[in-house]
Amino acid sequence: MDIVKIVGVGLISLIIIIILKQYKPEFVVYVSIIAGAIILMLVMDKLQGIVSLLTSLSNKSGLNNQFLVILLKITGIAFLTEFAVSICKDSGETAIASKIDIGGKIIIISISIPIIYALLEIILQIMP
Repeated sequence: MDIVKIVGVGLISLIIIIILKQYKPEFVVYVSIIAGAIILMLVMDKLQGIVSLLTSLSNKSGLNNQFLVILLKITGIAFLTEFAVSICKDSGETAIASKIDIGGKIIIISISIPIIYALLEIILQIMP
């Protein structure tokens, strides 16, 4: 029951944050970052299983492994961006959060160019 551990870490962190906001609000961000890191470590095994499953499916289907690597990078960037945006919003820095969000989206688009290019080539080959 990994979800129980994740929810437990989240609720304990929430209680600590509520208490710290009254006495030491400067430490709230640190608790949030530590809680996020613990939760990421708890789901790391599941993530490794997903990656190995996708890799084996890619090898069996004969798809280009380069596309799988790109998709995994995009997913990682999206998760890290969302994590950073959440921390910034929790700290009250919505301007920085929006800049990180835009930066993550631009990086995702730039990384996905080979996939878009390959799809356009396939469409052009299909069209008469």
